[in-house]
Amino acid sequence: MARIHPCIPSSSSSSSFCSNEREAYTIWMKSLVLNSNGYTVYNSKADVVFRIDNYDNKRSNEVYLMDLRGNVVCTILRKKLLRFGLWECYNDKDCSEPWFEVGKTCNFFKNHSVYNVLVGTNEARSLCSSKHTMEGSFDSLEFKIKDGEGRVEALVQRKRSSSGVVLGEDVLLVTIEPHVDHIFVMALVAIHALIHHRM
Repeated sequence: MARIHPCIPSSSSSSSFCSNEREAYTIWMKSLVLNSNGYTVYNSKADVVFRIDNYDNKRSNEVYLMDLRGNVVCTILRKKLLRFGLWECYNDKDCSEPWFEVGKTCNFFKNHSVYNVLVGTNEARSLCSSKHTMEGSFDSLEFKIKDGEGRVEALVQRKRSSSGVVLGEDVLLVTIEPHVDHIFVMALVAIHALIHHRM
């Protein structure tokens, strides 16, 4: 397995992890805590690396992405604004400036959803922000994360067994391209699940 190391800072994220090689994770859309909502992320060695344990009801307005030890690596908030579907992700404890925002775009494709992801603080966005998109189906947890040039940064799909059998809808395979922040991707997986009322 490739070594995971901190990313070269390209945004306000202080707790970012990347790899020089493509990486794959398994996500089970279940919390490790009994009677809790969330998800658990496993690496290729079947070790838990990230988790969300949402003790509140589904569709909570605030969730925390944690590492195995329970250290919060980012906070996801749903903003109650006129703009439909706005989510913010923070990686600092005081939630002073968002690391990135996710908002619904207007599209006319049936059974297809697209969300814009804008990385960078409000003050710096005009100079150093980067744009990404989340593109997927309305009725599935499968989706793609693309950069501003349309290149796929991560792919989220139903996981298959070694014999090719598709596993349950709550078991996902997340493939992350080299030099893409793993925490960024895991936060977007969580937001996508929240949008689709699956967490």
